Amino acid sequence: MESIREIYKIGIGPSSSHTMGPKRAAERFLARTGGATRYSVTLYGSLAATGKGHLTDKAILDVLTPVAPTEIVWKPDVFLPFHPNAMKFEALDDMGKVIDEWVVYSIGGGDIAEEGQSRVHNHVYEMTRIADIQAWCEKTGHNYWEYVEQCEGPEIWDYLREVWHVMKAAVERGIEAEGVLPGGLGVRRKAVTYYVHAQGYTGSLKSRGLTYAYALAVSEENAAGGQIVTAPTCGSCGIVPSVLYHLHTSKGFSEDRILRSLATAGIFGNVVKTNASVSGAEVGCQGEVGVACAMAAAASCQLFGGTPAQIEYSAEMGLEHHLGLTCDPVCGLVQIPCIERNAMAAARALDANLYSQISDGKHTVTFDRIVEVMKQTGHDLPSLYKETAQGGLAAIHE
Repeated sequence: MESIREIYKIGIGPSSSHTMGPKRAAERFLARTGGATRYSVTLYGSLAATGKGHLTDKAILDVLTPVAPTEIVWKPDVFLPFHPNAMKFEALDDMGKVIDEWVVYSIGGGDIAEEGQSRVHNHVYEMTRIADIQAWCEKTGHNYWEYVEQCEGPEIWDYLREVWHVMKAAVERGIEAEGVLPGGLGVRRKAVTYYVHAQGYTGSLKSRGLTYAYALAVSEENAAGGQIVTAPTCGSCGIVPSVLYHLHTSKGFSEDRILRSLATAGIFGNVVKTNASVSGAEVGCQGEVGVACAMAAAASCQLFGGTPAQIEYSAEMGLEHHLGLTCDPVCGLVQIPCIERNAMAAARALDANLYSQISDGKHTVTFDRIVEVMKQTGHDLPSLYKETAQGGLAAIHE
């Protein structure tokens, strides 16, 4: 498995697959094509179907047009076999002759890959299944975050501290911001309203209201193109920060403990990314919001002193109860139903933590098995329900 740095990428919204990945691809193609007088970029499949709503064209043009005129060609009905999010970059000379060509795929979480290329480029972790890591924890007496430190080295804490600070900043910007989100749907920011209303409650109602507010805050920042952290994607970026920010501010968990919980969450997300996918275009929203819920559940369970078995159970529930979740963004924007889903999944993560804490951690279906089922379920879903903005909720706005 790769470093959990690949799970937590600091960047600009609204989409890791449609904004961050294509921008990274454009930068790489530009670096190898000096002397081109014109560029042409063809977007295929899901990348083309929802690209305008996700600002894919802007992400690419911002990189290439300062160097040479660039044309974007949209082919939403053409799906290349390796992955639904495909791009073809072409560099042309003065005579219109193609001097370089590159087909590349945005495979989720801001990552890009060529056809047939391994999705893991830098092996940091020897173990790739939670069952093996859990067994190591129980044998040695260590916890998941200690396995992360052992594999990544102590420098991982500096990176996770930066991640946490960006997450906190996104929450705090989001609960102050007001107005209408860009894109034409007329969606107003709601985080500030939820935050104010939550302050008027007490006990569990206040806790739940604040969790909603913080998740909305980050997701709205993402939809507005603000700086966020993929956890594991832009579309699900509000879930982990909202849970951890709420527990940090309401329960007094120290920053160091929050960083350890981020490490634990990262290893669970990493296992899914390695053995299945976190791409909505490939497996639906279960791979984005479902995985983020599992990560947040694992993080919160660790903060409350859960055993390795209870942490695994918490994460398993977070993913299991999102199985089959479709990716059906209205108008291709990361707004409806994405923003609201982040708030609901954050609350579900806290519920999964509570449920597992009451248990002894023993259960029938393992996290690794749920990952296998999620992958198969995603492959069985029709493409209409995997980020094409043509089926499900997306179809109501036609």
